[in-house]
Amino acid sequence: MQLTLKRIFFLLLTVSLTNSTFLFAQPLSGNKAISRQDSLRGSLNENRTWWDVKKYTIYVEPNYAAKTIKGYTQLNIEVVKNHDLMQLDLQQPMQIDRIESNGRQFTYTRDGNHFFVNIPGGFPERSQQTIVVHFSGKPTEAIRPPWDGGWIWRKDKSGNPWMSVACQGLGASVWYPCKDHQSDEPELGAELRIVAPEGLTAVGNGRLINQSGLDSGRTVYTWEVKNPINNYNIIPYIGKYAHFSETFDGEKGKLDCDYWVLEENLEKAKKQFQQVKPMLQCFEHWFGPYPFYEDGYKLVESPHLGMEHQSAVAYGNQYKNGYLGNDLSGTGWGLKWDFIIIHETGHEWFGNNITTKDIADMWVHEGFTNYSETLFTQCQNNVQAGNEYQIGSRKNIDNDIPIIGPYGVNKEGSGDMYSKGSSVIHTIRQIMGDDEKFRQLLRSLNKTYYHQTTTSAEIEAYINRFAGKDFNKIFDQYLRTIQIPVLEYKIHKGHLSYRWTNCVAGFDMPIKVVFNEKQHWIHPGTGWKKHPGKIKSGLLPDSNFYITVKQIP
Repeated sequence: MQLTLKRIFFLLLTVSLTNSTFLFAQPLSGNKAISRQDSLRGSLNENRTWWDVKKYTIYVEPNYAAKTIKGYTQLNIEVVKNHDLMQLDLQQPMQIDRIESNGRQFTYTRDGNHFFVNIPGGFPERSQQTIVVHFSGKPTEAIRPPWDGGWIWRKDKSGNPWMSVACQGLGASVWYPCKDHQSDEPELGAELRIVAPEGLTAVGNGRLINQSGLDSGRTVYTWEVKNPINNYNIIPYIGKYAHFSETFDGEKGKLDCDYWVLEENLEKAKKQFQQVKPMLQCFEHWFGPYPFYEDGYKLVESPHLGMEHQSAVAYGNQYKNGYLGNDLSGTGWGLKWDFIIIHETGHEWFGNNITTKDIADMWVHEGFTNYSETLFTQCQNNVQAGNEYQIGSRKNIDNDIPIIGPYGVNKEGSGDMYSKGSSVIHTIRQIMGDDEKFRQLLRSLNKTYYHQTTTSAEIEAYINRFAGKDFNKIFDQYLRTIQIPVLEYKIHKGHLSYRWTNCVAGFDMPIKVVFNEKQHWIHPGTGWKKHPGKIKSGLLPDSNFYITVKQIP
């Protein structure tokens, strides 16, 4: 679930969600002027592009009483080009204590949330290097996670410390030094070494490969991810956890499914998490094999609502169906499944497997994942149920700013990337008119862009090629403007004429309509077109299309 500062809907739920906004990451968009810090964070400048991250190894030791952390990040990198200045990202008030490599210690300067490391003479081109960055400090605390990001310091109902991080949107550099840009995922994965106080368990992404004791009853838990992973998805969880597991017979064989929940909620979890297997079966049918068999699948109870942390999905939906017991579509279908289990797991395909290089294109993560809710509703029931859920979800669309944000400045577009992004995909499905071909499109996307970063432009072009249709005007209309196309029509002496208005130049989306008690496909343009033959009744558009209609006298 993948969540955002305005990526997140920030939709106030008027249904019995007390003081809650609609889910999803820390919002980054708005009217704030673009700053130097935005450009340093969002751009691929020469101090970032000369080095390619191959693996992160992160050691972190939290001090619950002081709300501080300390540790190190080991970066295994490949040198793409010789360069003597390196940008590392670590947000204030966190500090870098020292930076070293092969016995050398480097000097550095700070510019806000970014450090510039002096590497005299640089490194040899195409060489493999290991750089260790020691850090410490009191990281930004998340007060209302996941809507605001940072380290989370909580207690469970029994008074045990419960810690984690929520940082999508805000960025992984809120707690550890890294190259905080989605375009550079560590191809060889990550290792997370977490120090847990006595009596508590630490859980991370991937698989537990080691645990060793320290003084005072503390334990270091080492978790390993073998696959590429987004920076913001590398997350520690520390709490009084109980564990249970099962195996899913999937398309690539046996998938280990592990569940880490607070001891007090073990029985609730065993019941609620029965939704996982049918969900995985549905998603593998539509999207292809789960993308991270090597790392397994996990749900981890979190001290916040939820997020799509790869192979360690954060779960905090209070063991209720719907979104904290509410149906965001208003149709009733959303109460038949647990929103966080379904939505956040959908991100394993869209967001974690397929990742956008720039967060301006985050609709690819959120639109397709939002559509996974529609598909799961269909899997549970039928096509009509899925359509109703999808149509009902449109009430969450604001049409405030475009879905695609500005590039290179760490800015997302509108929170409409969820429901409106999903509506774009639903529209593509209608026009393709072949659900099996549509299913193969989704599977092909996950196969073609397997473990890769990409762009909206690449995804749009791929969809066009696969479908054998030109959807460019549709993408431009719904992703790059806030205008909802209006289908204008008029009936004069029994003859029907129609056209598109409130649209981009050349908009020519075909649409299914009903008149004369029959369903017809019409192909309006921006100029008036006449339909041959007589019309005996008004025109009724297919409600699966997100448009408005206006009859002209």
